[in-house]
Amino acid sequence: MRTLALALATLFAALSAVPAQAQQVVTWVVVEEWTETGASRMFPAQARVEEQAIARYGPFRVLDDSRAALVDVTDTASPAQFSAMLRDYPALATLELVECPGTDDDRANFRLGRMIRERGIATHVPDGGSVRSGAVELFLAGASRRIDDGAEFAVHSWMDESGREARDFAADAAVHDPYLAYYREMGMDAGHAERFYAMTNSVGFTDAKWMDADEMRGWLEQPAAAPAPKLAYLDLSLALP
Repeated sequence: MRTLALALATLFAALSAVPAQAQQVVTWVVVEEWTETGASRMFPAQARVEEQAIARYGPFRVLDDSRAALVDVTDTASPAQFSAMLRDYPALATLELVECPGTDDDRANFRLGRMIRERGIATHVPDGGSVRSGAVELFLAGASRRIDDGAEFAVHSWMDESGREARDFAADAAVHDPYLAYYREMGMDAGHAERFYAMTNSVGFTDAKWMDADEMRGWLEQPAAAPAPKLAYLDLSLALP
């Protein structure tokens, strides 16, 4: 049986031009624990990655010259570790998200996501891959994104150090802006970004919304733009003698 242990880390100032109350982007981590007999165990997909790894950089594992995998929580050091990995393996083109509990530093996590996008790296969640909490933002960063059947995702609301969650702020509060801005940078239009953000906050901090591969694929599809309205004209010539 699986249980969720949710840990809150520190806040950081995200928007220097807004009131102090709104200068917060909250960090969350979803950690999965196995409560089966005995100690916690490594997920099979993660175990395969550890066997294949030819180099390790914090939570990243290099699988070959073109592929790396993420197998742990990201933190403040992760952007530098990712940069070092790219320096040593400049041909890396795909990041596989295998066992990804989340992040304990949202600011660093957003920076890491932007690095992934700027380098044109694809993200891939293989069968058995698990992407939770802040790791979802890293998956969205892929220049192209692929989800295999058997992958799973989990999201939940953030919480600040005062115990307030996203739903405790007005919809137009500046505290939401860094998240919405990030989703737009990752290719969502404004409406899609707002709907996705609302979905991630649809369950409380101590809960989680789980999604399978098909449900998450649906969130990757940008809604088609509504067709421009057409004006109808009455042909008066038909009514004239």
